[in-house]
Amino acid sequence: MTVGVVCDTACDLPASLADELGIVLVPLRVRFGETEFVDREELSTKEFWARCAVSSALPETSAPSPGAFGAAFASLAAAGVEGVVCVTLSSKLSASNEAASQAAREFTATPVKVVDSLSATVGEGMVCLTAAEAATAGAGVAEVVAAAESARGRLSVFGAIDTLENLRKGGRIGGAAAALGTLLSVKPVVEVRNGVVEQESRQRTRARSLRYLADKVRAAAPVARLGVVSANAPDFEEFLEMLGDIETDHPRFVGDIGPVVGAHAGPRAIGVSWLSRPG
Repeated sequence: MTVGVVCDTACDLPASLADELGIVLVPLRVRFGETEFVDREELSTKEFWARCAVSSALPETSAPSPGAFGAAFASLAAAGVEGVVCVTLSSKLSASNEAASQAAREFTATPVKVVDSLSATVGEGMVCLTAAEAATAGAGVAEVVAAAESARGRLSVFGAIDTLENLRKGGRIGGAAAALGTLLSVKPVVEVRNGVVEQESRQRTRARSLRYLADKVRAAAPVARLGVVSANAPDFEEFLEMLGDIETDHPRFVGDIGPVVGAHAGPRAIGVSWLSRPG
């Protein structure tokens, strides 16, 4: 059976990697005031951060419509796939999962299964990559879903951010909101845990927050897969050097935090995610 894989653009997978594995990306939308853009199609990551630098208002995001997911499913069906697996941004952070699920219920040309990644950015990307690799290896729909769910259960996602202001205003901060007043004066480390963003620790400086993240990855090594992303962070290369000798089973991937997640994480955020080895 040939299985197609769909994901939304909150996964922050590099376009080249998505193309290589045949992953169809459905874009979310980003708004600056009254002006709305389609992620990746009308607004690149570079353009997004340039707008953030001159905009007085924080950007907002909205999920794809069911029709957008339906169009992605239809394109794969027209290409001859016998089934589709769609991985989405956490249902606890976005309406993307519900839109995909509605589209799947209404789509009759081929079976469609939707997997809630319970994650975001590089974590969601990890789940999608695992599904796509299983599909490329010839797995059927049920096996691709099982591979994605296995990855979801072995996933760790952390981020070092400069401020919680974007997360607070966007309503994505979860249980960390109660500690906001004290956290604004330090460099918080957050974790995507059970589908929501939670405070993980408080670090007194930016350098300590990055070292803390690197030490967490090193403590988990060796890992099956490692991914690292940056929201236009000037010290990103330094962080990558901290991870230089960590053993992984698959090549690590490095990318950008795009407009969707960047609108909530804010500039200079750095995210890291890894999959522990099965079993």
